[in-house]
This record gives sequence, C-alpha cells and structure tokens, in this order.
Amino acid sequence: MITLVLIAVTVLVSWQAFDKPRLIDRLILWPPAIEKNRQYDRLLTHGFIHADWQHLLFNMITLFFFGRYAEQQVISPMIGSVGFVLFYLSAIVIAILPTYLRHRGDRNYRSLGASGAVSAVLFAFILVKPWSLIFVFFLPVPAIVYGVFFVGYSYWMDRNGRDNTNHSAHLSGAIYGVLFILLMEPQIAGHFLQQLLNPSFG
Repeated sequence: MITLVLIAVTVLVSWQAFDKPRLIDRLILWPPAIEKNRQYDRLLTHGFIHADWQHLLFNMITLFFFGRYAEQQVISPMIGSVGFVLFYLSAIVIAILPTYLRHRGDRNYRSLGASGAVSAVLFAFILVKPWSLIFVFFLPVPAIVYGVFFVGYSYWMDRNGRDNTNHSAHLSGAIYGVLFILLMEPQIAGHFLQQLLNPSFG
C-alpha cells in the first residue's frame, strides 16, 4: 500500500535527520532559503522530517489508521494510486503555503513535520465516514465531532497560541483535504450531508 511506503520513507528520513543537524537544516522550511536562495524544494521536504520521535510517531500512527482507508476506499478508486501520492505530496505543500507567506521575511522561523498532509488525509476520511468512531486519548469520539473541534482549536491557536505547533498548517491541510475530495467527486457532498442526517456509529 502506498500509505505504508509514505510512512516508511518519512520514518527513514526523519530518523536520519535526528542525528544529522546539517540534513535537517537543509530540509526544514526556512523562509529566507526559499525567498533568497530559491530552494523551493523545502516546501515539500519539511514534511519528511520531525522534531522528535513523539512528533513522528503521532503523525505516522494517524496516517497509518486513516491513510489506508483514504487511499483504498476514497482516493485511489477516483484517480489511482499515483493520484493518492500526488494528493499527499501536494497536501504537504498547500498546507504550508499560508505559513510561508506569513513568515517569508522572518529569519527566525522554521517549521517541519507531516501534520498538514496528515490533516488532509484525516479530513478526507471524515468527509466520507463522519460518524465513525475514532479514539482520542483512548476515548471513542465521532469523527465529525473531532473534526469540528480540531478546526476550531486550530483556528483559535493559530490566532492566539504561543506554542511551537504550526496550527496554520493543520487548518490549511484539513481544508485542502475536503476541497480536494469534493473537486474530484462532487457527489460526495451529498453523501456527506446524508450521513450527517442519519447517524450510524461504528
């Protein structure tokens, strides 16, 4: 499965970067390097490195559980396996663009991680199976409820938060995941509304 390949590549690159500061410095999103040195590849490569093992494992576990369904049941049937790869890679880039534009002149800003793309995958899943139960800190929560909370929390934290998490990428990735699926298959909008009106937990 393509999802497993993406996870393997991300784990390998992140693992290598943990012990090689020069590698992480070359792959991380650092706006001046893009603005002045035209290193546009950083818009993509930052999605394959992580701050630490906890950061990496959280993203990859989420991708494992929701990426397989999004790949096999949603995206690949519409545009094939290569299409799923393009969806994931484009989500990395699209999710980080607002951050890059906001910080393009900030030499002190850096960002890394696959969270934006993982959010896109998660919300592609939520769009198709809104009442599926997902586990948040071992508690079962309907996917749509988690999605609403996630969007609200990401928006608030992007405006008011002072942690080191890129909430803007989370929010942008979630929006991109929904818009991508609806552009590829507009009928899913009707399916989503029908599902919302007929809750079926499981």
